[in-house]
Amino acid sequence: MTANSAHRKFEDFHDTARPTVAMEVDYPSGAVTGWHSHPRAQLLYAIDGVMLVDSAAGFWVVPPNRALWLVAGVRHSVRMSGAVRMRTAYIDAERLGDLPERTCVLNVSPLLRELMVEAVRVPVDYAERGRDGTLMGLLIHELRRAATLPLHLPMPEDSRLKAVCEALAEKPSDAATAQVWAERLGVAAKTIHRLFQKETGMSFAQWREQARLLFALRRIAEGARVVDIAFDCGYSSQSAFAAMFRRHFGVPPSGFRGGDAIEDTGSRRL
Repeated sequence: MTANSAHRKFEDFHDTARPTVAMEVDYPSGAVTGWHSHPRAQLLYAIDGVMLVDSAAGFWVVPPNRALWLVAGVRHSVRMSGAVRMRTAYIDAERLGDLPERTCVLNVSPLLRELMVEAVRVPVDYAERGRDGTLMGLLIHELRRAATLPLHLPMPEDSRLKAVCEALAEKPSDAATAQVWAERLGVAAKTIHRLFQKETGMSFAQWREQARLLFALRRIAEGARVVDIAFDCGYSSQSAFAAMFRRHFGVPPSGFRGGDAIEDTGSRRL
């Protein structure tokens, strides 16, 4: 299916009175949806492959067993890393209520995964009081229980800081300090620190570590060796990288590759 035909299909799924509808679409590796938005909230999930989602608010990495909750109206573009088997639900969040108010990555439980797989087989205009309506209702109940995960990289609006962030995201092994970046930009180091906190809600060090984490998640999901990922992220050893990874996610890189659930170590319902 081409990107244009996929978008036409998306539009068909918004034109329904049902509060929740689901569809499936597969993409080859490297495919890009292009910038678009939806009038409903979207639960974006892939059985296989990694989705790299970009928006004005930042960047998300969405590997298997995780899903991205996109609030209605958010302009975004999705790039596929590996062949992606996408299963997505469009949800009238205002009508249903008690759903995340911000875009975030969610942990997908085994039950939620099976519900998503089955939901795409449900007709758009299903009987709400029958089996199909019950299935969709259970999907929403399970979605409300899902934990949010820290897989978001906020991007700044300030042009100077944006140049720094784009460089670090492109080359996470770059060890240049805030002082070095300040000298490159012709500003004081305290300006760099102030801008990071104001524009991203993170310190310079926190943002760089988050960029490294998301880079690592993508590379792990793609099957790269952990030792290579560690060096590409700027760590001097595989053990140092593994310790950082476990501190953030509660599992080692090898556990993530095996599909272990990431612990909710610092996330919250949004």
